[in-house]
Amino acid sequence: MDIMEPHGHGMAADILTSELANARERINRTELALERTQEILAENIALRGRIRTAVEAAGGLVKIDPPSNRAG
Repeated sequence: MDIMEPHGHGMAADILTSELANARERINRTELALERTQEILAENIALRGRIRTAVEAAGGLVKIDPPSNRAG
């Protein structure tokens, strides 16, 4: 048996409204976290490309002047 509140809503309706509000908030937080994750992933992919270019350039330098041919 629902007990009616002064504004005409039962306790079950209030609980449902509260749960829906909580669910919407969790969805919003999840969407923001997903957007940030996508941004970080894009940054990491760009950084990976720059690192790969630097490593390939360094590899080319080693081929031009191998360590065994250096004066020492």
